[in-house]
Amino acid sequence: MSLTDAIGTAASAATRAAVSPAALPTADDAVAHTLLNCLLRELSGPEHQTAVADGHLLLWLPRRGVLLRAALRRTSLLGAHRFTGPVRERQEDGWAEVGWRRLAEYVQDELTLRTDVRNEEFLEQVASSHQAVSAALAVRAERPATDTAVGDGDGLAAYLESEQSLVYGHRFHPTPKARTGDTASWLAYAPETGASFQLRHLAVREHLIAQETAADGAAQPLDRLRADVPEGYRLLPAHPWQYEMLREHPQLRAAFDRGDILDLGLAGKPFAATASVRTLYDGATFLKFSLNIRITNCLRKNASYELSGAVALTRLLAPVLADLETRFPGTAMLREPAYRSIALPGPDGTPDRSVLEGFGVIVREGLLARLMPGTTPLLAAAVADEYPTGPGHISRLLADTSAQTALDWWAAYLKLLVPPVLAAYFDHGLVLEPHLQNVVVCVDEEGMPAQVLFRDLEGTKLVPEQHADLLASLPAEVADPMTYDAQRGWDRVVYCLLVNHIAEVLAALADLHPQSEAALWARVRATLQTYADRNGCPPRLAALLAGVPLPAKANLLTRWERKADRDAGYVRLASPLAEDVLSQVLGDHADDAHERGLDHAREREHDTRSAR
Repeated sequence: MSLTDAIGTAASAATRAAVSPAALPTADDAVAHTLLNCLLRELSGPEHQTAVADGHLLLWLPRRGVLLRAALRRTSLLGAHRFTGPVRERQEDGWAEVGWRRLAEYVQDELTLRTDVRNEEFLEQVASSHQAVSAALAVRAERPATDTAVGDGDGLAAYLESEQSLVYGHRFHPTPKARTGDTASWLAYAPETGASFQLRHLAVREHLIAQETAADGAAQPLDRLRADVPEGYRLLPAHPWQYEMLREHPQLRAAFDRGDILDLGLAGKPFAATASVRTLYDGATFLKFSLNIRITNCLRKNASYELSGAVALTRLLAPVLADLETRFPGTAMLREPAYRSIALPGPDGTPDRSVLEGFGVIVREGLLARLMPGTTPLLAAAVADEYPTGPGHISRLLADTSAQTALDWWAAYLKLLVPPVLAAYFDHGLVLEPHLQNVVVCVDEEGMPAQVLFRDLEGTKLVPEQHADLLASLPAEVADPMTYDAQRGWDRVVYCLLVNHIAEVLAALADLHPQSEAALWARVRATLQTYADRNGCPPRLAALLAGVPLPAKANLLTRWERKADRDAGYVRLASPLAEDVLSQVLGDHADDAHERGLDHAREREHDTRSAR
């Protein structure tokens, strides 16, 4: 989808009275729409094989020879459209519905022909994601409805519901809910099912404990979980799912037999699963566990360098984070000041890596350490979800409010979110990763943004030229993975901040007020411009304001080529930030732009049909 197409259809889309779905989609439709999003963003869009006409998206797979069509609830200036109903394919006698599995097969065929690479696990992973969505919807249908609302005095309940409300997952990932293991094994631990459970408590002899802390007492949240640990031992909590997967590990069994590790059973206060599945919360402390489970792309275990890296960044970045929090009130980062694991000697005398990493747990500050009084924390991904599945959704925060109120909310949100991320990069060479699942927005009693909290130091990287001394102080195996070169770091910042985060919250607001989409983007531009005016305008920011294409993570191609997330590539999206584009859509030349866009869409549809 070119920007001209988007401009042309934006005016007609804006006249629709309602774009929010009347009901949640089925797993079949949700999976099909996600695959369509990926095709549009990464394959057919960049190859100019799409058109918007008569309220539908047309999408051509040139190598497979298939023309697809889906009805639109609303178009998007970024090409991140809203679909409704089933996907259909053109046949000799008309349009026939395409099920999610057949659509996945078409995607597989197109990618095989395009890349000369085969991926035999792709369909299985799409099926796994479909199964997870189906199971979550079934559990939620049987669960009693809750009336938790922001401002009702129970901020923890609203927060946990927001963490556990993401039934459908990332809408630009082909397998957002894929998980290895059978459904029965993960339902008890899945956030989408409202999972909350006790931890497995292990007592480990002190000389076998692996631990690093950023400050004295940083590991106390682990020790406080249980008071009756035998003398000479330290407590190590374990995720019960991980324990079941690793309990027969030969080194672990031998340690149990020797009495070096004691199984104290399931005990203590329950922890709730958060959106990442493996990070749990008890209302006081987050614990990030390893899980030998593949979720979306990756095996979700804490690598040894990530264990050490989290603590090192907490310690070494203390002055940087303090500077950002002082300069930008209402901004804070949740630190990760400690980790603990088991160091069982392997055959060569060094700690067995599978046990060290498999039982490694990172301590992350709880919300109360940074939360402003009188605010309710909500996961940004839940606020921005395409569908209203939790109390923190934007449609509930701004229910029955005017377009102007929505714009005011948006301006307050951008003022909190954008400047500290830019300052971290330009002033400190610090690459934050503010995607939707890494940001908690804290709202006041009226639902207005008052604070943003960043989290997850695993994705936080350093530009090496600005941190040479710091990196030199760390072992190479810890320092190397925590760096990005300046350009890659900038791509990551722009993708996470603008494409993954801002564009999705903006889309949810535009669902409430479709006629305001261009004005919402204009607020984004104004926020960037204000930062540039006050802090100088570095060349990369100047290019962003000029409307250069935006980097979007190529999740489909990354998954297809089985790359690590760190090695993911980007596709470039036509930017809605250019001042002349915004002025057109806002009305300076709206009628002319509309006609040009419709003509272009009709030509594209004709060309697509001719290609058949």
